[in-house]
Amino acid sequence: MSHVLRTEGLNKRFGGIVVCDDVNLTIAGGEILGLIGPNGAGKTSLFNLISGVLRPDSGTIRLNGKAVNGEPLYRRARLGVARTWQHMLLFRSMTVMENMLVAPRHYPGESILRVTVGRAGVRSAERTARERAHAILDRMALDGTADMPVTDLPFGQQKLIGLARALMNDGPLLLLDEPMAGVEGAAYETMQRVVRQEAESGRAICVVEHNVSFIRDLCSRAVFMINGRILQDGPVEELISSTTLTELYFGA
Repeated sequence: MSHVLRTEGLNKRFGGIVVCDDVNLTIAGGEILGLIGPNGAGKTSLFNLISGVLRPDSGTIRLNGKAVNGEPLYRRARLGVARTWQHMLLFRSMTVMENMLVAPRHYPGESILRVTVGRAGVRSAERTARERAHAILDRMALDGTADMPVTDLPFGQQKLIGLARALMNDGPLLLLDEPMAGVEGAAYETMQRVVRQEAESGRAICVVEHNVSFIRDLCSRAVFMINGRILQDGPVEELISSTTLTELYFGA
């Protein structure tokens, strides 16, 4: 099995607080891995280490076999690490389309030199990005929102925009941090369908989620974290049915 992501002996602490303790994790292309555990277990911190928000104290992060420890966040995004955020972090003063256009991993308009001497290429890249954005929004039944201020959308649709923006990065790894928090109804069904489609396209996906039904429906394997450490890695049903893990998660 080809692993898109592999972490080896990953460690991170803030003073006496350990947020990542010797974490060894693999995710294969086409796999949706559930990352579960109580609040404060270190799940989002692990995402921050993988995506480059934080630097590990020790250990290695490999993307398609290449160590990326020394790469800053923006370079990891260009290598194909895409993610959503617990609190969405949408650009509140921008339209939906403007939020989408900041996310492609290869965009020549970011270079002043290319804007100056390669305007035709920049315009072509922007047209391509807009076409991709419309196609992604259309998949989510949101294409009519493209020119709307993102703050005019209801909460569930804003969560979908967070996922749509992440999908503008067409790389091999997608990290979803509590995508279902506050989402229900049609938005829930759309989120589930799109995540499944992305895995079918070959992406490696890791989902941090407290909605056990969402994890059960989408994931065959899950990892249980507590106190920064992976306590168990195995089939979803095995973890969910474990009395020990249930007590650690929900309390005795």
